[in-house]
Amino acid sequence: MSGRRQWRGGTGTLTVAGHNSGVPVEIAATYGPRRRGLLGRDGIAGAILLTPCNSVHTFRMRFTIDVAYLDKELRVVEVHTMKPGRLGLPRLRARHVLEAEAGAMAGWGLVPGVLVTVN
Repeated sequence: MSGRRQWRGGTGTLTVAGHNSGVPVEIAATYGPRRRGLLGRDGIAGAILLTPCNSVHTFRMRFTIDVAYLDKELRVVEVHTMKPGRLGLPRLRARHVLEAEAGAMAGWGLVPGVLVTVN
């Protein structure tokens, strides 16, 4: 994907290059949903995409999450696991952040350098 994409809130399917299965993804593209993120939840089936976003925190979170920082082309820049009560540093190359329950991203094959798509 080149250029700027205007994201809309809602749902979609996340596909990881080289893997067959699609993952349900919520898209948080406006201030309210981005601010709320996964707060107040006990888990998530799939993932949530925060856009635009280059850093996250886990204050008041109820569970440990995997965080993938994506560049403007939706290529994974970094993947981290964050326990509740942590503050992630901003990633300068990141334009989007993908969050899921801890351990989920390893199962999807999400590692630095992998390209993902969201439909």
